[in-house]
Parts: sequence; structure tokens; C-alpha cells
Amino acid sequence: MDKPRTLIGGTGVPPVPGGGTGVPPVVTERITHRNLPHWQVPYAVHFLTWRCRPGIRLTDADRNHALATILFWHGKRWDVLATVVMPDHVHVLTTPLRKGDGFWDLSELVHSVKSYSAHRINRHRAACGSVWLDERYDRWMRDDDEVAEKHGYILSNPVKAGLCASPHVYPWLFDATHRRDAGATGSGPEGGGTGVPPVGRG
Repeated sequence: MDKPRTLIGGTGVPPVPGGGTGVPPVVTERITHRNLPHWQVPYAVHFLTWRCRPGIRLTDADRNHALATILFWHGKRWDVLATVVMPDHVHVLTTPLRKGDGFWDLSELVHSVKSYSAHRINRHRAACGSVWLDERYDRWMRDDDEVAEKHGYILSNPVKAGLCASPHVYPWLFDATHRRDAGATGSGPEGGGTGVPPVGRG
């Protein structure tokens, strides 16, 4: 397996609708630094985690919006192997897809997910401000065993938290190996689908 890696997210400002944002595709290993280092490597599988800011717990409707946003670009700009939206954090196991002569930039994709889902959540709550912490934890998967371990970790998350008896009855979990209708019901902007606009930098 080619070596994989990860990156940085957004805060709570809705993305600019309409596609092209000028972020170049990832052609070779890309490394950025904030409080933590973040990497992206072509063909990589990445395990991502981001958390709500302190004091925020996601309601059912909030988790609907977050899951719908994550899945909007599934099969288009990234392949989501598995994801779970918990009351105070999110895990995603994913691989960016082709963009021109490289691959979609994970920082761009995660920024869009965090920004748009925060916009929808705030609108539903009649609130304002950031929903997610700025930075995220990420790790690139070194081999298939590590991918399998993180996949299992995501599936077990809601069970270990006492939110369900088995992973696939939890409405805010998507597992590409276990196809079913996801619990996401997020409505959204112009263009149909799950209602998440194209990636933007906000």
C-alpha cells in the first residue's frame, strides 16, 4: 500500500458555493504545520478526528447535518471507508480521489465539511459562532492491518459509548462495507443531493 497521511480543518463559516477554489491538487507528499504536523500523501488512507468546541454537544439533528456533509463528496472527491458522528466528535477513515494530475487536498475537503456543517447546525439552533475546534488529529495508515484496526475502532465507538448495542443500528455511522441507508437527513442548498455545497475556503 502506498504511504498515506492527513491535514487541517475549518471553523464555522459557510463555504463559498461553486466548486473551484484554486487549491492545487496533491501530487507529492504535502506537509503543513500548526500546533500539530499534518501530512497528505497520494493514494493514502487517512484516519481523521475533529472535536466540538467545549460546551457543544451535537443533537440528533446536528449529527444528521454533520453526517450528510461528510458523505456529500463520497465517491466524488473522497472515498469514505467509514465515519461516525458522536455527540462531541467525529471520526472519518477516507482516501482523497483524483483531481487533475493529483488528488483532492484533504485540508480543503475537511474545511468544507466543518464549515458547512457548522453553518447548518447554527442555523438549526438559531445560534452563531464556531461549532468545531480549529485543529484536528490525523494519522496516515501504514498498512492494511492499520486500516482494519481504525475501521473497527470507528464501528465500535458508539457501542463503547453506550449509544447502541451494535454499530450498524447507530444512525450516524456510515460503513462502506455494510451498505444501508445512512441516518443523515441534512437538507441543503441549491443542487440537491444531501444538500452540501461544493468545497470552498469560506
